[in-house]
Amino acid sequence: MHGIHLIDTGFGRPSFDAAYLVVERGRGAFIDSGTTHSLPRFLDALDTAGIEPTDVDWLILTHVHLDHAGGAGSLMQHLPNAKLAVHPRGARHMIDPSALIAGAAGVYGEDIVRRDYGDIVPVPTDRVVEAHDGFAIDLAGRALLCLDTPGHARHHIAIHDERANAFFTGDIFGLSYRELDSPGGAFIIPTTSPVQFEPEAAHASIERMLGYEPEAMYLTHYGRVTEVARLAADLHEQIDAMVAIAQRHAAAPDREERIVQEFTDLYVSRAQNQGVTLPAADIAKLLAIDIRLNAQGVVVWLDRGTR
Repeated sequence: MHGIHLIDTGFGRPSFDAAYLVVERGRGAFIDSGTTHSLPRFLDALDTAGIEPTDVDWLILTHVHLDHAGGAGSLMQHLPNAKLAVHPRGARHMIDPSALIAGAAGVYGEDIVRRDYGDIVPVPTDRVVEAHDGFAIDLAGRALLCLDTPGHARHHIAIHDERANAFFTGDIFGLSYRELDSPGGAFIIPTTSPVQFEPEAAHASIERMLGYEPEAMYLTHYGRVTEVARLAADLHEQIDAMVAIAQRHAAAPDREERIVQEFTDLYVSRAQNQGVTLPAADIAKLLAIDIRLNAQGVVVWLDRGTR
């Protein structure tokens, strides 16, 4: 639809992590890069779209978390004519990814980072373009507008596609897995993973995107969703509820575990109320990794507010 091709990057599990190829008049732009392991899938997407690596003008990163950007350097090696567009705060991490690697290794361990993300390759400085707020990309006459959208991360952009009247949202418009679709529509939750969750900024970024009256959102996790106004309202409600839960347990010695449990209850009850028919235990299992990351993210936010 609209020359937009979804790429399942293969990260995590099927239908978990998406990137996109936008094609206009024989020219291409990738949105996010997946991991280094994802490279064959991106090259296959070019074949499917009927264009060559030399026809790709841009790789645009929503942000530099490794499930979105870990494969950027390797992918750029196969795109000789492309520039990489990234938030100004993220540009240095593409040129020298050592801090990204060290940060991920500190959380998960070096072996797991290498296993899950592969070798993370630098991008030459002269191929990196800082996509400041309002940075406009002309893809063969198709306008792709980069907007500064903090809340999930301070180096996050969302890309408005004028032709499709849609946004590529990275993580600022939450997570919506197709396994949780129901007669009530898509189910969505915020993502507050470490380390830069900011609730007021997240609210503002969601509202800023709504101001464009988009017909659809293309999420990294996962795919195209419509009913944009309803989903935005769901995100606003849950951000406020999650903040309240975090604040209620701020002083508890086992606060992360308490927050995990309450987040689980919150998401499961909302899913069931929306008509998701999976058993509660299956919903909780499907969301378990995201629940843990969300709890860790709000704990970091709590600590930042008390310093």
